[in-house]
Amino acid sequence: MTEFTAAASSMQAAPDGTDMCPPFLATLPVTGVGISTLGDPLGSATVCASDALAERVDEIQLDLGEGPCWEALATRSPVLEADLASTTGARWPAALDELLRAGVGAVFSFPMRIGTIPVGAVDLTVDEERFLTVDQVRGAVQLTEVAGRRVLRDALLAAAADGRADMETGRYSRREVHQATGMAAAQLGLSVQDALLVLQAHAYATERTVRDVAADLIARRLDLARPYGSET
Repeated sequence: MTEFTAAASSMQAAPDGTDMCPPFLATLPVTGVGISTLGDPLGSATVCASDALAERVDEIQLDLGEGPCWEALATRSPVLEADLASTTGARWPAALDELLRAGVGAVFSFPMRIGTIPVGAVDLTVDEERFLTVDQVRGAVQLTEVAGRRVLRDALLAAAADGRADMETGRYSRREVHQATGMAAAQLGLSVQDALLVLQAHAYATERTVRDVAADLIARRLDLARPYGSET
């Protein structure tokens, strides 16, 4: 078992609400970690930040609506800026100026997505030039996948507690939900657990119950393979 696999397993098993930044700091040569949700369906907010600089990096990008975290989520690929001072400003000029002014030397942004559901991003920062090895990038991706599941589930649990989402899976007959979860897992190439999260996230985003979404999926009125699901 690699250190990244061990850290990912520990993060997965941690109680709800556990700070998810420490595993990144423990396994990667970075000085700051920021995890944030971005855009729909969860809204834009900082989930956790390991220090003041990481918090500022999140704040800059959330305020401006641009930056490496937004690019990573939009392109579904990591954005690796080992030497921020030499980065072209064409992609996110305002954010680049502010990040440099804040003292960021390197930033590595990894997208959090569960199937077709965009969750947010993990930003890893250093106050000087820094490069990540291929194995370190792979390890960061592995940790980010777990973080994305935790962030989405925590958000849905919080919404359920506020009465804004249907997270109940044992109430009345849930056979349709189980059937739809299996269909979503096959359609999206996900585990059953992640497929259920996608159903719940779609229900939350469209202000419907999971059972209603499941019924539409079974009747093929809903295509979860398209962004946010597409009614047909």
